[in-house]
Amino acid sequence: MSDPVLLEAKGIHKKFPGVYALNDVSLQLRAGEVLALLGENGAGKSTLINVLGGVYQADAGEIYIDGKRVGIGNVHESQAHGIAVIHQELVLVPYMTIAENIFLGREPKNALGMVDKKKMNRDAQEIIASVGLHIKVTTQVRKLSVAQQQMVEISKALSLNTRILIMDEPTSSLTTKEVDFLFDTIRRLKTNQVGIIYVSHRMAELFEITDRVSVFRDGRYIDTRVTKDTNVDELVFLMVGRDLEHYYTRNRSVVDETVLEVRHANYGHALKDVSFSLKKGEILGFAGLVGAGRSELMQSLLGLSGLDSGKVILNGRDIGRLNYAKAQKLGIVMVPENRKTQGLVLKNTVAFNLTLAVLSKFIRKGVTQRGLESAIAQKSIDTLSIRTPSQRQKAGNLSGGNQQKVVIGKWLATDPRILILDEPTRGVDVGAKADIYAIMDKLVQQGISIIMISSELNEVINMCDRVLVMANGAIAGELGHEDFSQERIMQLATIGA
Repeated sequence: MSDPVLLEAKGIHKKFPGVYALNDVSLQLRAGEVLALLGENGAGKSTLINVLGGVYQADAGEIYIDGKRVGIGNVHESQAHGIAVIHQELVLVPYMTIAENIFLGREPKNALGMVDKKKMNRDAQEIIASVGLHIKVTTQVRKLSVAQQQMVEISKALSLNTRILIMDEPTSSLTTKEVDFLFDTIRRLKTNQVGIIYVSHRMAELFEITDRVSVFRDGRYIDTRVTKDTNVDELVFLMVGRDLEHYYTRNRSVVDETVLEVRHANYGHALKDVSFSLKKGEILGFAGLVGAGRSELMQSLLGLSGLDSGKVILNGRDIGRLNYAKAQKLGIVMVPENRKTQGLVLKNTVAFNLTLAVLSKFIRKGVTQRGLESAIAQKSIDTLSIRTPSQRQKAGNLSGGNQQKVVIGKWLATDPRILILDEPTRGVDVGAKADIYAIMDKLVQQGISIIMISSELNEVINMCDRVLVMANGAIAGELGHEDFSQERIMQLATIGA
């Protein structure tokens, strides 16, 4: 590749208490290329991104831009060097408009030194149109969907006249159409000699949009491959240091016993006459596009929002309207879509999070039995293979895959009969995904029934016994395992039955 080296990192080290996050890491990014960073959660990708973005300062090492050594001591210095980072977690101000978010701290001024709102709105409208987002920039961000907010983040980064754009899981909340818009934008940026560092666990994306792939493992740089000259098996081997013989673990043994029925569920405009059943030991998949109503359905069933009408039948008995406490007592629990905001207390310990849903098991008459608490937590750590230095490690310091296992462990501690998993492998690396699939298979072998909401069609096809496809708040169709195909699922998701 003849393009000049735009960014070079040499011998980067970064250590946190008890963790060597980056150990002598180096990489090169060329102008006009998309370089993927690939590795399991905890491999060092996010730490390197934060070093380049000025969030962290490296303990040792050098950074060069256009062959000149530069210092990056904070976010402003990073941006001054033409680096923009789109983080996986959204950092928008919800009660500000789209335009105000894009130009926050850089608002254009008129001759009187006042904010020139007309120019700001006009410029912002042009920027969001360039990434395929067609909505008024005077709209407050809080009124946008997660996917739309992600596109605003991308627009904000592009507004900085960026030469080095770093994207951390940018498609995790985007629809297929929005991903296409994003990839078109990336291709245009490439022609303008912008260098792009792209982090994603979705292998198909890497082969579609990247030029090279740099692999990290345990805080170390392993190797770089030209994307068109490698394959998934080779990249997985570099990531985990071994072959994953059983990526999808699934032994099908569904019992012809219905444990849950939902009849004619309606809720506002979100749910329209939804009916379905769940069998014992079954993994029932819910597929569909963002906004199809899948998460809203599960939240309504558990009483987190509500139902205008409809019945929930558990083991043949109408259980009436649920709230989350009642659902838990009946053995129905849910691992939510966003583990950081809905599933974990990030600043508290692994043990605290693993036992939070079963306090009554070890708190007696106001006294905490620490030994019992520790035993419950350790059982989950051992059973789910949670990688943590200790039970007292803060949950926020774990990798994404291990955080997700902690959320699953928290609800498994309640001994559920029905487990609802909302996007259980989002933002999780291939090794942790394989672990989660194995956990799911083991649970259904034990007679637990699982409802899985997923946008990953490969895991839907490989893990589920049946799939219900939702579109516009309704069930567009049902597919048995023998009828699964990505094409049929997408057809139902986009045009209905």
